[in-house]
Amino acid sequence: MYRDDHDGHPDHRAQLVSYSNRLLHDGLAVGSAGNMSVRAGDEVVITPSGVRYPDMAAGDVCVVGMDGAQRAGAAEPSSETPMHLAVYAATQARAVVHTHSPEVIALSAVCAELPAIHYAISGLGGPVRVARYTRFGSEGLASAAVAALDGRSAAILQNHGAICYGASLAEAYDRAVLLEWLARVHRLACARGEPRILTGAELADVTAEMRRRRYGEAGRRTDRP
Repeated sequence: MYRDDHDGHPDHRAQLVSYSNRLLHDGLAVGSAGNMSVRAGDEVVITPSGVRYPDMAAGDVCVVGMDGAQRAGAAEPSSETPMHLAVYAATQARAVVHTHSPEVIALSAVCAELPAIHYAISGLGGPVRVARYTRFGSEGLASAAVAALDGRSAAILQNHGAICYGASLAEAYDRAVLLEWLARVHRLACARGEPRILTGAELADVTAEMRRRRYGEAGRRTDRP
């Protein structure tokens, strides 16, 4: 049994509705594709399955326990709930965003990895792995996603999309936008010839400099070079 009210986690529900509509505006999904969630203690607030984003209301947003049991929401939780829960169990994530962005999907069909085409990829932990294709909504997909996320905050799902996480929904979403941009830059570079890829040493130098400047820390400058 679960409650069908939407009094719990009102801020998270409103935030998920807002960011879900941004998925369409930013070209990261079509229709009701993709999903996102926020962890709140031992509960996960997650977008519903099959509800078009323009039609989504706070009452449609679902709440599940870490065991996957639905605790609130007028609709069914996202079919990708197992993947979200697996990411929360394996990482320190506070929010997860799963997109069906076209540049990422196209790359996933031909590449095993998104290489370091630009130093901004250091914000995702380095080159982004492509997890093997596994049917949506399956435990196999959840396991493949977690494996691809090892040491990273983003992963690409073969012939499917992408998954990113962060310390907040805003951070997770920004990483999804960055990942799509990087995939596009990689495609454009490949169309012009053989891309120069940054080395591990060059990425390590970027990471060290970002830490020295304390980019992204609360209360400090968060601009990027």
